[in-house]
Amino acid sequence: MINVAVLGFGTVGSGVVELIEMNQAHITAKLENQLNVKYILDIRDFPDSPYKDKFVKDFSVIENDPDIKVVAEVIGGATFAYDYTVRALKAGKSVVTSNKELVAQKGYELLQLAKEHNVNYFFEASVGGGIPLIRPMHRCMAANEVTEVYGILNGTTNFILTKMIEENMPFAEALKTAQELGYAEADPTADVEGIDACRKICILSSLAFGHHVYPKDVYAEGISKISLDDVAIADENGYAIKLIGQAENYGSKIKAMVSPALVPHTSLLSSVKDVFNSVLMRGNAVGDVFLCGRGAGKLPTASAVVADILDAAKHFEFLKGWGWQDEVANRVLSQEELDFSWYLRVENTREELLAQYPDADVVFDENGVIAAITKVENNGEHQKKQKNLKVLSAIRVLQL
Repeated sequence: MINVAVLGFGTVGSGVVELIEMNQAHITAKLENQLNVKYILDIRDFPDSPYKDKFVKDFSVIENDPDIKVVAEVIGGATFAYDYTVRALKAGKSVVTSNKELVAQKGYELLQLAKEHNVNYFFEASVGGGIPLIRPMHRCMAANEVTEVYGILNGTTNFILTKMIEENMPFAEALKTAQELGYAEADPTADVEGIDACRKICILSSLAFGHHVYPKDVYAEGISKISLDDVAIADENGYAIKLIGQAENYGSKIKAMVSPALVPHTSLLSSVKDVFNSVLMRGNAVGDVFLCGRGAGKLPTASAVVADILDAAKHFEFLKGWGWQDEVANRVLSQEELDFSWYLRVENTREELLAQYPDADVVFDENGVIAAITKVENNGEHQKKQKNLKVLSAIRVLQL
């Protein structure tokens, strides 16, 4: 029997416990051993839970129990979760997590700590919920140099944009609907301002390009300024607006960022709707690899956590070649160093717009408002030109 502890009994934690019980026969066959949840750590009381005898409030009980081989950290955040993870790894226990904030902020440090204590730190569920992304990138793409990664990495924003596109629903109303359905928090800032997606593209960038990428170095912009006018004009011209996390390898430098983007209808990314997530990876041998599925939710995320538990139970010793190296200073390109094509909607005449962007393709011109898609140009120059116009919207156009 392999004993595990689950830290946190919220949506994901309860899903992990339920999934292990529900699929115990299947898990036992895969593992060739029985998986047993011995402890559940939570500060709350659950007197009516069928698992009430497993609850503890003191982490040291788990830390000091030599029978616990794997700890599933599904608390979230980077305070208690960080402390418990460090203590578990130092105690010789592998840790698996769905905590994208912690992996994005402390991933390199925790991977090094796991290596020092010859255990593992796995985080499949930290990006894309139940979609298998981390293992395919690390293992199945191992023969490739991954050159580009594009992803719809936040289900809340994708749900909101889907409502805006398909039902002509204003942003505020779509956000309220997402909150009523449980897709968005009471404070939706992390989702709608791109913070959540930023953490996830940092993890994917670190894994793809081999060095830790920190959120502080990555430009993140959300969808709160997207209007129904932009959505309609984009659709009429063959694009869907999506919140895209993207990373590209430029040799010694990389591009890593999150922003709304016009995605051409010819791309599979444009067809991803509702709370689904997706990632498009490009390898120099395999070409494009597209993965899509539910990026959040109780059982989808729990399925990725439990898969990591099984992997950790099969490989008690640190997996060689797993993870990435420490950050490289100034490796992430600034926005001023990058080139983009832009969708612009302005309160100007055609002549005024074309005076700044003579090669732009005008896609809308009504009632004193004009919209155009520019050619690719340096972002620094673009920012200077915008100052000469009355800009209502400026959205990057994804070049796929």
